Amino acid sequence: MFDRLVSFVREQYATNEFIPLHAPVFRGRERELLVDTIDSTFVSSVGAYVDRFEKDTAAFTGSPRAVAVMNGTAALHIALVLAGVERDDLVVTQSLTFVATCNAIAYCGAEPLFIDVDRHTLGLSPGALGAWLEEHARIDDDGVCRTRDGGRRIRACLPMHTFGHPVDLDALVAVCDRWHLVLVEDAAESLGSYYKGRHTGNFGRIGVLSFNGNKIMTTGGGGMVLADEAIGKRAKHLTTTAKIPHPYEFFHDEVGYNYRMPNLNAALGCAQLEQLPAFLASKRALAERYIAFFAGTDLQPIVEPEHCRSNYWLNGVVCDNPEQREALLKATNEAGVMTRPIWALMNRLPLFANAPRGPLDNAEWLEARVVNLPSSVTPDTP
Repeated sequence: MFDRLVSFVREQYATNEFIPLHAPVFRGRERELLVDTIDSTFVSSVGAYVDRFEKDTAAFTGSPRAVAVMNGTAALHIALVLAGVERDDLVVTQSLTFVATCNAIAYCGAEPLFIDVDRHTLGLSPGALGAWLEEHARIDDDGVCRTRDGGRRIRACLPMHTFGHPVDLDALVAVCDRWHLVLVEDAAESLGSYYKGRHTGNFGRIGVLSFNGNKIMTTGGGGMVLADEAIGKRAKHLTTTAKIPHPYEFFHDEVGYNYRMPNLNAALGCAQLEQLPAFLASKRALAERYIAFFAGTDLQPIVEPEHCRSNYWLNGVVCDNPEQREALLKATNEAGVMTRPIWALMNRLPLFANAPRGPLDNAEWLEARVVNLPSSVTPDTP
């Protein structure tokens, strides 16, 4: 079976060389726009391409405002600051995530509160969150959500759309509204994913995208904050060192962050965004071929949840048991086809080992069984 899988993957990428998990593709006007940026000398955080990239991303996602920053982690950090997260707060999130989600919480001096995921979305479970809050939380006289034991403020909820598959957003929004939690979407992996026809990142108060080198499109390093006009304006102010606009004076009215995306990276992003529809079509076609390949086997492909259209950033399969997972990882990687396990759960890391959490049965089950498969845009993409 594993030999057949290796052959199948090699057919998709038409090579006998090493096949990475997810590589960037530069087949458009990347070189042209980068040279134009260099010729302009505006290669840092001021330039026409940064403004254009923000406007184009806002238009693509349907967000009122998009603010470009240096990476996805910076976007997460500023989003939590804008959500009002402060030192000693708790932020609800999932343990099945990439470490950046929790690092951003720690940057605020806050602590993650780990809640289980749903198996069909791989993302934060509204049911598990609601059950935990009913047992362990209360709303105080000021309308603030606090733990029953100790009275710690639970300020925000930070779900992550794992591998581009949207969480159950309607139910999660309802839970957050019921418990007065600010919803911040970690949509770093879900550019081009939709929940009931609406792009991810637009359901909470703030959404976050990433354009790292391994994402569906890249700026080398980069991120984006999605928000309404008022929050977006403040996001830009804070991420440009909180400087008051002036032709030549330097005056900063609060602690700010030097997080603005450089024009050079934004130029790359503009060229990549022009190709995004083709990238999405290629990845959906690849996912469909993977699904057909695994039909009738004991490996279950991960598919988009109901009412969703996923970008299929990373394809994955769920193995029958941990032993099969290890055998699959070993056989494919030794054959020069890169596969990888899902991340170690955040509560297993020493930096978050003491964070409060509810039962994590689904997260632990998935951690022991999920394997990601090569998911780059295929060579036949126009």
